[in-house]
Amino acid sequence: MIQRIITTLIAAPLVVLALLYLHTPYVAAAAAALFLAGLWEWSHLVGIESKVARAVYLLANIALMTGLLWARALPLFSLVSLIGVAWWLLALLWLLRPDAGRAGGWPARSIKLLSGTLAIVPAWCALVLLHKGQGTLAHPDAQGPRWALLALVVVWAADSCAYAVGSTLGKRKLVPSISPGKTWMGLWGGFAGGVGVALACMPWLALKTTPWTTMAELALIAVAASVVGDLFESLMKRHSGLKDSGTLFPGHGGVLDRIDSVVAALPVFWLVKGYLNL
Repeated sequence: MIQRIITTLIAAPLVVLALLYLHTPYVAAAAAALFLAGLWEWSHLVGIESKVARAVYLLANIALMTGLLWARALPLFSLVSLIGVAWWLLALLWLLRPDAGRAGGWPARSIKLLSGTLAIVPAWCALVLLHKGQGTLAHPDAQGPRWALLALVVVWAADSCAYAVGSTLGKRKLVPSISPGKTWMGLWGGFAGGVGVALACMPWLALKTTPWTTMAELALIAVAASVVGDLFESLMKRHSGLKDSGTLFPGHGGVLDRIDSVVAALPVFWLVKGYLNL
């Protein structure tokens, strides 16, 4: 627990400062580095042992992200983000059939590798879109960085509250076949934490005339998506027999263990925010 607290105290301020004070291209580059580190872990998680094959997979995703950023075609960012939302709906169906793909082999591994790309690249695109807001990539509007930070803070709050409530009050397991530690009480605690933080941030986002129910709806849907992302990574770890995706963060596991909820929530948060005209 002490390691987890120390790691959080170091990493969280760096993320906050980067989102609030860096221009969008620099945020995109920093986020890409972090997300790609998670994708490197993902390639190991799904059973790819050859470092050459993992490097080729990573380079293909780097080329995709670099091409998107170089083209500066924002409609493409939106399209990729929408593909990400569609992917997480499919991932939810996969969670209902947790034994699918467990046997391994290249067909299953290929699908899992594709699922890694569909999780990481759309999340990165959505973060870029949120950060730039109504501005451009070079000059985001004033509220864009705040919305990008809110998307992360809602997920962080949900994760923390889910852990706190679940570990103290949780008895009934949520999906023991996938993640034995998660409980229904933890789920409700996560929803409460995410919504509470979103409502508390409304004045900071200058949403004085926005109904609180609208912000609560955004937070609820984003937290629900984050749970799917968390469970999906847990499923992949079950398939591979690994406890953590890596060891980069002391007390927290690997990069993927820290961003699994975030990558699922980001494209959904971006889409629902736009739909609700926030």
